Amino acid sequence: MQVAQRSRMGVKSDMFQITLYLTFPVTMFWIANPAQWFEDLIQQKKELWPPEENQCQQLEDFKGKIRKQQEKLLAAAQQSY
Repeated sequence: MQVAQRSRMGVKSDMFQITLYLTFPVTMFWIANPAQWFEDLIQQKKELWPPEENQCQQLEDFKGKIRKQQEKLLAAAQQSY
């Protein structure tokens, strides 16, 4: 009879430990990492270093080159079959 009571108490303490192990890190993350703080930080960086128009155009040109290469590779692969 005493063995059965001891095992039930062990399950209760295990459940408490699991709950504590799961809630503590989640709660600390929720407290320490507010989303508004990250949004404000990103907004400040955008104000300090706005994207240059030249960079945007270079990026679009690079994307176009990659698309052309992909189309060539796809066409070559289809011809080989």
